[in-house]
Amino acid sequence: MLKPLHDYVVLEKCKEEVKTQSGIILTTGEAKDTSSMGVVTAVGPGKTEDGKLVPIDLKAGQKVIYKKYSGTEISVDKKDYLLISAGDILAVVED
Repeated sequence: MLKPLHDYVVLEKCKEEVKTQSGIILTTGEAKDTSSMGVVTAVGPGKTEDGKLVPIDLKAGQKVIYKKYSGTEISVDKKDYLLISAGDILAVVED
């Protein structure tokens, strides 16, 4: 498992579902991975400002929206992740 440092967050990218007009959901092979949503899998301790640690207000399992084209894509144990700065996360999706 990955343990991010500083103010970094590890995300598992969500695949965008593609539906036809009749309501059929296409398989992941046919869907585009253009979504800017991901699920938090790990959170770093935070960053230090003025000698004090500022923690990140996220936790594992939360679904978030992040800036497009940000972060670094990595693959560990045949799973793809996105390592992203907490500042590039725009919102938490609440159900």
